[in-house]
Amino acid sequence: MSDSEDDDVPQLSSHALAALQEFYSEQKQQSDPGGDDKYNIGIIEENWQLSQFWYSQETALRLAKEAIAAAGECGRIACVSAPSVYQKLRELHREDFSIYIFEYDKRFAIYGEEFIFYDYNNPLDLPEKVAAHSFDIVIADPPYLSEECLRKMSETIKYLTRGKILLCTGAVMEEEAAKLLGVKMCKFIPKHTRTLGNEFRCYVNYDSGLDREISV
Repeated sequence: MSDSEDDDVPQLSSHALAALQEFYSEQKQQSDPGGDDKYNIGIIEENWQLSQFWYSQETALRLAKEAIAAAGECGRIACVSAPSVYQKLRELHREDFSIYIFEYDKRFAIYGEEFIFYDYNNPLDLPEKVAAHSFDIVIADPPYLSEECLRKMSETIKYLTRGKILLCTGAVMEEEAAKLLGVKMCKFIPKHTRTLGNEFRCYVNYDSGLDREISV
C-alpha cells in the first residue's frame, strides 16, 4: 500500500481512542467485575425470589471478624448461603484464610474456584474436593424460615464443620436450631440493608465473640 493510500484509512483521534478503550473496559467490568470492587456488598443485587437479603456493612464486618477469630490462624471458613460475609472476608484481604462460598445463585461464580454450587434440597451433593469436616467454622444463613430448610441445611453444616457453627436465622427458629445443631442464641443482633419482617439472630455452639466485644 502506498503512502497516499495509507492516508485514506480512517484514523481515530487520541481522544476517541481513549473513550473507546474506556467503554470496553466498563463493559468487561460489568460482565466480570475485577479487583476489590467485586467483593463489595451489593455488587450483586438481591434477588427476592431466592429470598436474598444482604447484611448491613456493620453486620457483615462483625460476622467476618468473628469467623476469623473462630477459625484461627490460616483457618478454613465456609460461608453457606451467606455471601455478604464471604464478600467482607475477601474485602478484608485475608488471603491467609481459605474461604469458600456455597451458593445456589450462579451469579456468585464470579468468585472462581471459591464458589461452590449448593442447593439445600440436596444437602450432601457437593464436589469431591469438598472433604468432610474440613472447615474450622461454618457460617450459614438458611434462605427460608422453615423447619425443612433448616433441617436439610443442618446436614450440610454438620458435614462441613470440624466443630464450630455460626448460624444466622430467625428468632422463631431458636428451638429448632438448638435441637438440630446444638447452638444457642447470641447477644449480637444482625442487621440487614433492608428492614425485614422477622427478627433475626445469631446462634453458635462455641464460646463466641458475638457475646462480647471483639477486636481482630
